Amino acid sequence: MKVKIAITGSEGVIGTVLKKGLYDDYEITPIDIKLGIDVLDYQTLISKLRDNFAVIHLAWNSQTENLKNENIDPENAQMAVNLYKAAREAKVKRAIVASSIHADSFYGTKPFLSTDHTPVPDSPYGADKIFMEYLGRYFAKSDMEVVAIRFGGVNPGNVSPSLNDRPREERGAWLSHGDCVSLIKKVLNAKKVPENFAVIYAVSDNPGRVHDVSNPFGWKPKDSADEFVRISTRLKKIMRSS
Repeated sequence: MKVKIAITGSEGVIGTVLKKGLYDDYEITPIDIKLGIDVLDYQTLISKLRDNFAVIHLAWNSQTENLKNENIDPENAQMAVNLYKAAREAKVKRAIVASSIHADSFYGTKPFLSTDHTPVPDSPYGADKIFMEYLGRYFAKSDMEVVAIRFGGVNPGNVSPSLNDRPREERGAWLSHGDCVSLIKKVLNAKKVPENFAVIYAVSDNPGRVHDVSNPFGWKPKDSADEFVRISTRLKKIMRSS
């Protein structure tokens, strides 16, 4: 019998990657506004979370709040509050929440930026992600375990940014689909989250990486932005010559 896990924001980019990557090993409960399930609807959320071992919280209204527009959408914060409270009430053991590399400014940083100090966000969006992390610290004082993952750049096509069109730090913060899925599996399969709370940087093993990916779950990224660029270049040459 498969372990049940819920995913909020299941129809987004990371949610789609995880549904595909976790399908064989877990029974997935998808939760998304596109499916008619709103995380802001507290009672419906509780009913969806019951009987799940873990919830992966990805839901976020990026149209109203993102890195570029410098807005704060109170509904994103309320979704986090609802998620933690509903997970506790539904007796979900483990909450994995999507923070961001933008929770701590990393441009111009020398390797390696760890999670062991007070973060300084690079935007209001990053500050809102810190709120989600610190709220998780509060709920982790109960029996629920919380893991905040500061995701790097995940894109639908699993395409590594080229060296020519991205700053070094952004290219170093790319996260492949494979590394994304392997990290979540490590967190889900762990017997225990140390002290009920952890913050992890999630980026691939890229040249120019400035983030420390140390973690208590034994996860190590395997993919590299450079290698993906080389593979893509070779494929393009083969296609042009065929």
